[in-house]
Amino acid sequence: MWDWLIWGALILTAVAGIAAAGLLAVRTRQAWRDVKDARRDFVGPREEFAAKVETTAERLSATGDTAELQESVARLRVSLARLEVLTAALDEAQIALGRVATFVPRK
Repeated sequence: MWDWLIWGALILTAVAGIAAAGLLAVRTRQAWRDVKDARRDFVGPREEFAAKVETTAERLSATGDTAELQESVARLRVSLARLEVLTAALDEAQIALGRVATFVPRK
């Protein structure tokens, strides 16, 4: 008598599980694409920005000897050093994501 209810619950559970797995796959693929897009959008402009800042720092240090200017250039160089550290950390994270990417299905 209760067989139809049990089979219905099992079928409903199976359908829900398949739908959840499909949703997980779609969301994982979208997250991976977002990571790739963010990496592409961040790496190129970051390198250009660092080069421009370094050029500006060199020009500023060559133009004047005021204490305020020297202090600003020193702060700028510290910021550049921090940017380099963060860049190295981002590169390490990209390498780790690259290892994970071998398991992500591609088109």
